[in-house]
Amino acid sequence: MKPNIRVRFAPSPTGPLHIGGVRTALYNYLFAKKHQGTFVLRIEDTDQTRYVKNAEQYIVDALEWAKIPFDEGPGKNEKFGPYRQSERKGLYKEYADILINSGWAYYAFDTSEQLDEHRKGHEEAGKTFIYNWHNREKGRLINSLVLNKEEVKSKIDAGEKFVIRFKSPENENLQMEDEIRGQISINTNTLDDKILFKSDGMPTYHLANIVDDHLMEISHVIRGEEWLPSMPLHVLLYRAFNWECPKFAHLPLILKPVGKGKLSKRDGDKLGFPVFPLEYTNEISGEVSRGYKEDGYFADAFINMLAFLGWNPGTEQEIFSINNLVESFDLKRVGKSGAKFSAEKAQWFNQQYMQNKESDELAKAYAQILKEKGITENSAFIEKVVSCVKERATFVSDFWSLSSFFFEAPTTYDAKASKKNWKEETAALMEELILKISSIAVFSSENTEKEIKEWILTKDIGFGKVMQPLRLSLVGALKGPHLFDIIEMVGKEETVQRLKNAIKNL
Repeated sequence: MKPNIRVRFAPSPTGPLHIGGVRTALYNYLFAKKHQGTFVLRIEDTDQTRYVKNAEQYIVDALEWAKIPFDEGPGKNEKFGPYRQSERKGLYKEYADILINSGWAYYAFDTSEQLDEHRKGHEEAGKTFIYNWHNREKGRLINSLVLNKEEVKSKIDAGEKFVIRFKSPENENLQMEDEIRGQISINTNTLDDKILFKSDGMPTYHLANIVDDHLMEISHVIRGEEWLPSMPLHVLLYRAFNWECPKFAHLPLILKPVGKGKLSKRDGDKLGFPVFPLEYTNEISGEVSRGYKEDGYFADAFINMLAFLGWNPGTEQEIFSINNLVESFDLKRVGKSGAKFSAEKAQWFNQQYMQNKESDELAKAYAQILKEKGITENSAFIEKVVSCVKERATFVSDFWSLSSFFFEAPTTYDAKASKKNWKEETAALMEELILKISSIAVFSSENTEKEIKEWILTKDIGFGKVMQPLRLSLVGALKGPHLFDIIEMVGKEETVQRLKNAIKNL
């Protein structure tokens, strides 16, 4: 392991960041922080045809919200900048030329139409067309391996379009090591000669990726499983440049809830959960996609959930702060198999974090919801309400349904509960209860409970004949926290008024 650990997250700004991308960023961040290393953000925008204007800012905002900020990147500690590949365009041709001159790459002048003809001919013969060792020097393809230097120069000088292809070695068993998957072997005869430099003057991902990782001194490449097929080419490119190869680790896929296939936006739309960290508005269509933040997830719960989609600590512990994750994270405990996403488990994580959040923090968030409803209340009261209901909440948005009765008297009453608990004699009993409540001097939860229960005992009736209609009068339903906490918090006057409303309306 290199003494200076440097990892990078290198997304393409082609749209919103999928949670699979956030997990890749998270694992890179955890690995870097555990080894006192550096977490780099690089924007791989070489494909200008798919570039989306607001996507880069979305990526930065998502990492900031998730509390996994980058150490180096666009506009931040630009030690190896620039960090956008489009701004590094000039240097890639230089490295492509190095490969040409060393014999590791060659010019190819085949047009798209000519290549389509080759593919069609192979398909008709029941074969698959691959541009590589078995046909690149046979004269059917137009490249600098079959043309002489003068012919190549003439074509380039005449402005003919060309690409630069990597010359994969013939008949070699390439041995590679992956930090998660172990030893991997592949015969180079199965590899095609990938394009490194496109006809539009831009490098492909493969060349730009390797050059940038080398120049930015990346020690470990931690990326998604979808890049595993590119690993042989990348290892060979390092060899071709005579550079030290970084360590590779390919992360498992995040799978659909059914466990088959990669999790997609369509799955989220169909099953009602987000697949993006933040809400995203498509600039062209105007379509709005849901985000975990806007759906009410806490950033630390979201990150905790993501960490377990592919990694496990080897213990029964499931709740980890970001510092705990940094301390415990180990690439050796990342699985090879895909990790099945569960919306229910995501909610469970959020609920666990809800229980551990300080009530004053939650009260501030709830105050905003109340404000939108035109309700102003002092922060101490809101905090007390939150402490009463948060154990039954998954999201802050649940607070209103769990606690609206603290702020507004019920205007309707649960029909089923009313039929069962409000009998013919109940109204008269509640009238007596009003007199009892009005006489209580110390209106605390404890004292009110004591006095009312003693009064019930003197009536020689079951507690349910009083308690259920009393709760129904205060809440409108048979739900809510401890009944006498509600009574204390709404106060004597409001308690009496709600009993009178129930007598009148039930």
